[in-house]
Amino acid sequence: MPASFDTVIIGAGNAGVSLAARLQRDGVRGIALIDPSPIHRYRPMLNYAAAGQARMSRYERPLATVVPDGVELIPHAATRVDPDARTVTLESGASVSYSDLVLCPGLTPHWDDIPGLQDAFVDGWAVSAHVPEYAGRACAALVREREGTVVFSVPPEPASCGGTVLKAMFLACDRWRRKEVLDRIDVHLVTPFGGLLGLEEIDARLQPFIEDYGITVHANTRVAAVDHRARTVSLDGPAPVTLEQVNLAYVTPHSRTPRFVAQSELATSDASALVDVDPRTLRHARFETVWGLGDAATVGTRPSGGALRDQVAVVADNLRAAREGGALTEYDGYTVIPVAVSRNRLVLDEHDRDGRPAPSVRGIDLTAPRRMTYVFDRFVQPVVYFRRLLRGRV
Repeated sequence: MPASFDTVIIGAGNAGVSLAARLQRDGVRGIALIDPSPIHRYRPMLNYAAAGQARMSRYERPLATVVPDGVELIPHAATRVDPDARTVTLESGASVSYSDLVLCPGLTPHWDDIPGLQDAFVDGWAVSAHVPEYAGRACAALVREREGTVVFSVPPEPASCGGTVLKAMFLACDRWRRKEVLDRIDVHLVTPFGGLLGLEEIDARLQPFIEDYGITVHANTRVAAVDHRARTVSLDGPAPVTLEQVNLAYVTPHSRTPRFVAQSELATSDASALVDVDPRTLRHARFETVWGLGDAATVGTRPSGGALRDQVAVVADNLRAAREGGALTEYDGYTVIPVAVSRNRLVLDEHDRDGRPAPSVRGIDLTAPRRMTYVFDRFVQPVVYFRRLLRGRV
């Protein structure tokens, strides 16, 4: 007989751990978290670490230490979900059963989408903090760069906080300027969106910094291929071009949902293969006891930690409402994109699912570059994350 739980959560990142804590505080017992990773990372710090602004080791914890007391951690990967039988099969061959299942497994790199990229990572001249095992190498590469061509790319959706690549780029440019080498570095930004992020307000705020740092922008464009021997980066867009003699490529591989989602009836039928949930209630479109949130679900907005706070609250409330026969609450698609534009100023964009501004603080324009938003994002938010959010108190 499989082990039986009230609620099984697949994925012990921000979404999974904070949801488990919130459910437990709401009185739910019999919660299991499934995740094979031994480490829990505060991922918003990755781009700061890549730009030499932080040591990532300070923002990592053994996963077992952040799982709420009373929640069972199952340190194995999920390999199959049977939503009719309400069971999850693990890589160990064991299985667990559930009353409700929540899917928040995050995304995994899909290297084959950009031929040659993985070889360039192995060679060491392509890096990305969005692949955590390469975050340390990204820091070393950006810090030591002194001349030549450097390419940054915003990954296409689905992506985990893809827009924050701009944070690493601007911080690197600020550092290079202070080291008096920026004028010897040819910086290129490749973005799949119109403008910078395809969001009018934040794009307008960031454009002066693009011009000030002398960055060449390739809009509506993607990295098509990398030649790791010739050190070229080929771009596919309105004006296809191959950038030659590239010193450093800060290129994030495209992302996909884990195989157990992508190759199952839980996923959408399109190429994204995301967990097919109602973007407002976060309940699965076909299976009433399955829920989804985070990067791997069809939530209809740009992924971010700020988005997860609202999604966790909606899923927690709706799990209870569904059992009690009450009305389900709705997620409006709130999300946030923090972009540091220098070592002490940050632009904060908050918007809803439709791209409309959704400021959380009234009377202060947080889209303007400010020192206080930089301090909050860099120093205060990590404390809030570990001491409150992961404990279900935000």
